[in-house]
Amino acid sequence: MNNKDFYSAVEERRTFYGISKDPVVADERIKEIVDHAVKHTPSSFNSQSTRVVILLKGEHDKLWDITKEALRKIVPEDQFAATEEKINSFQNGYGTILFYEDNSVIEGLQNQFPLYKDNFPIWSQQANGMHQYVVWTGLEIEGFGASLQHYTELIEEDVRKEWDIPQTWKMIAQMPFGKPVADPGAKEYQSLDDRVKLFK
Repeated sequence: MNNKDFYSAVEERRTFYGISKDPVVADERIKEIVDHAVKHTPSSFNSQSTRVVILLKGEHDKLWDITKEALRKIVPEDQFAATEEKINSFQNGYGTILFYEDNSVIEGLQNQFPLYKDNFPIWSQQANGMHQYVVWTGLEIEGFGASLQHYTELIEEDVRKEWDIPQTWKMIAQMPFGKPVADPGAKEYQSLDDRVKLFK
């Protein structure tokens, strides 16, 4: 197990587009990272509405083939080369994690607590974002590079059919990951004085 501390992992977690299919840890360890995140990441009313699908190796490749073909239908032919190159950069990775929210859980809470009806979808998205962040940081600790993508509406139904995803699951995001082969771009930081206020 990697001994990188939490703060270092938070700092070093970046968007990596240059990734490869080289294995970094055992597949079972990837599953452990996701299991730990899904079990221990908080959610409003302890709804536990986040759902996750892990696609590795050939299944991962299949996802990005689906995405590429969906984009081919809507991107002009003379512009498709750049789109294909971007999708290939994701497909070059080892795996992809798909993040979902189970609408049946959200609707159940809306019925049970009508006073907060309008808030549950918002809280659901917040919980999903926390799951994404915990998984992303966990992958960073193990030595993976990852990015977060949103081809949701474009591929959701094809993905549902391919992997028999329940109808109540709503896709939120895709996280391709792999062994880093290129450094992430430089990142600029806004002044913390404009972003953080301390009163004491």
